[in-house]
Parts: sequence; C-alpha cells; structure tokens
Amino acid sequence: MTRLISTGRDTVNYPDRGATARRPLPAGYHHLHHRTRVGDGRAAFEAAGTAVTTFLVHRTSGMGVRTDVGAARPGARVEVGIGLGPLRITAPCQVIWTAYEPARIGFAYGTLDGHPECGEESFLVERDAEDRVWFTVTAFSRPNRWYTRLAGPVVPFLQLRYARRLGRHVRGLAASA
Repeated sequence: MTRLISTGRDTVNYPDRGATARRPLPAGYHHLHHRTRVGDGRAAFEAAGTAVTTFLVHRTSGMGVRTDVGAARPGARVEVGIGLGPLRITAPCQVIWTAYEPARIGFAYGTLDGHPECGEESFLVERDAEDRVWFTVTAFSRPNRWYTRLAGPVVPFLQLRYARRLGRHVRGLAASA
C-alpha cells in the first residue's frame, strides 16, 4: 500500500507534493528517471527494499544520513549530507510517501527549507512478472540556492551520476542476500 502524508501538514518548499507517485511529473523542473536492474527473486527484492527504506543504500554510497527513524515512513525527517567541514552541504528532507507492497518497496522525500534544491525524489524497488528486480530513482527539482543556480547544468549531471551510483550499491546489497 502506498501511503501519502496528509496535505494538511505541508512543510516542504515546493507545491507539487507527492508528484513522484504519479505521472506526468510537474512542469518547470528538471526531471530525472533512472532504472537499474539489481537482481532476481524474492531474496534480492527484500534485501534491496530493506536497503532502500532504511537509508542503507544512501549511507553505503558515501552520503551522511541523519534521521530518527529506522525505516522510511511518511512525515519522517531525513538530513542527507556530503562533504567535510565548511565544504559540507546538508539537505533537509521529509518523507512524503512510502510503498511497502508485495511487488513494490520504497519511498519519496521532498525538500525542506535549507535544501539546495526544491523538489522531490523517489527510490523504488520493484519486482516484475518475470521475477526481475528493478531499482528506480525518479525526481523533479530546480535550484533553491545561489550555488545550485550558479552550477546550472552541472547539477542534473551530478544527480544522474548519483542515481547510477545508488543503483550499483542497491545491486551489490541485493546480491549479498
């Protein structure tokens, strides 16, 4: 069942809450959709789903993650960070929706004030009819800080690189199951 946080608790810094759970993605943003095959079978699916929803895949990919929850749930706050010392960039987010279903496991988080971007990103593990396991990152975003505006087209390039990196890490974590 996919759960969307109530619209009455809107704290994200963009108006299109929950848009990664439906199509088309909203206009006026850069769109990202990257899909990676990560394995086959139930064990790979469960391992990949757990790695995604517990933020393990983010941590193993080199990101710092701070959260008070063990697994993603609507409303949970997550801070993702990269860099060291004064060069550290932190990105505060809030989990918008979750999917804990027989063939889909994942979540989306949306950006909060202080995030370098405005938008939403989902991380979804799916098991298809042929028992193949896929990991998909879907996002829409636009700059929210002077340095992301200045970086221009570099930011979407880095987002795609990061989505590919997450895919490789999910594949490795699923293979170890």
